[in-house]
Amino acid sequence: MKNAIHPIHNDQYSIHRRARDKAFAKITTLNFLIQADKRDLVSKNYGGDISLYEFMLIVESNKTELKVWQYIAELIEKSNK
Repeated sequence: MKNAIHPIHNDQYSIHRRARDKAFAKITTLNFLIQADKRDLVSKNYGGDISLYEFMLIVESNKTELKVWQYIAELIEKSNK
């Protein structure tokens, strides 16, 4: 049992790894969404019955959300040191 990983440590590592994976998956998804927003803005394809102003609110919200998840990912990475 000398080389066995302690269950609590293993669980903490697993949670940390999952949190990191979740944060980076969300960042990737938001980057795709922001790229789609840019294409939609250029083509004026906002979808549905929303104004340019409303669409720009969505665009800015997506950019802010990306910054938040980047910050979360940074905290997660720093907590592993």
